[in-house]
Parts: sequence; C-alpha cells; structure tokens
Amino acid sequence: MNGITIALSKGRIFEETLPLLAAAGIVPLEHPESSRKLIIGTNRPDVRVVIVRASDTPTYVQYGAADLGIAGRDVLLEHGGVGLYQPLDLKIAQCRMCVAAPAGFDYQAAVRRGARLSVATKYIHTAREHFAAKGVHVDLIKLYGSMELAPLVGLADAIVDLVSSGSTLKANNLVVVEEILQISSRLIVNQAALKMKREALQPLISAFAGAVG
Repeated sequence: MNGITIALSKGRIFEETLPLLAAAGIVPLEHPESSRKLIIGTNRPDVRVVIVRASDTPTYVQYGAADLGIAGRDVLLEHGGVGLYQPLDLKIAQCRMCVAAPAGFDYQAAVRRGARLSVATKYIHTAREHFAAKGVHVDLIKLYGSMELAPLVGLADAIVDLVSSGSTLKANNLVVVEEILQISSRLIVNQAALKMKREALQPLISAFAGAVG
C-alpha cells in the first residue's frame, strides 16, 4: 500500500489515540471492540489502521508492515527500539512500572540482607536492568498472565508489573514496594518510511505534536 498504515492495539491505547487521530483529521470507520476486522479503514482513503497486540506494535513498525504506531514505553524498553524513530511522548495510557510484594513480606529487609528473590514478570529486560543496578540478586520468572497470582501461590516473592490505580494489587493483598519508572505511550515511526513518505507522514506527526501540546 502506498498510503499510510498505523499500528494500534485495542483498549486504552486505541481509545486515548482517537482524539490525536481526530486532530490529524483521521477517523477510523469501525471500532476494534465491535468489529472483528484487523485492518480498519478511515475517512481518508490513504490511511488505514491495523489492530495488533500491544507487545507486537514495535515489530510491525520496525519491519515496515506499519509506517507508524503507538506503543507504551514498557513495550519499547523490552523490544529495544531497534529501527524505530520515537519523535513524541504522547502522554497517554500513563501508569507506573513497579515492584510489588505481599503486604506481609518485608521486601526492604530481604534486599538489605542480600536475599536472592524470585520475581515474576513479563518485563524481563527492564526488571533485570533494575535489579542489577541495585545489586539485588533475583531469579526472574517469565509470565504472560496475571502477575498478582504468582506471590499468592508461592511461585514468586515479588512481581514487576504495570500499576495504574493499584486496585488489582490491593484486591490481592499486594503493595507497591518500589517504583521503577513512569510509563506513557510513544509515537513510533519506521525510519525508512520517514524518508520515503516524509511528505505524508510529517503533517501527521506535527498534528499529533500539536494535540499533545
């Protein structure tokens, strides 16, 4: 396709991107929650949206299957950001990446005495860097589903996960013991597309920048 392909994931990122797209004069013709289509047209014949899993967004953009996309900082850190231009922090889908542990577990004391901790997460790269920088010895356990379950059944001492309101942690008797970093979503652009389609892409990037303020 000679037009522009935008990679988005369902849910919060899609919802919070709609006003940014509108600022650029782009309106998707269908909503991914009510449509089974994975490629959605827009009011502009030269622009389409592809619906991908959040963790796959950087890969689609890196390899040129999408010209640009929107991905969380958490996903980009795990991906490594190879082949991607990241011109804008869109300040959407904001949350925190944290270490959380059961309310009765003295995490700080365990760290002080040099205990080797087992930590469940899907953010292996980020977690490894965080604990290495602190000199904390950990065994990282990769999970894809609900992290909160791991400490409850004895699989892990703690978890590294995204925290928004904290209600899920509270419901499972877990507390934040450390904040690793603030997370928001970034606009990412394929580097080759930026050269080849600059005239088409630059107005979009500028419109997004103007909407973010």
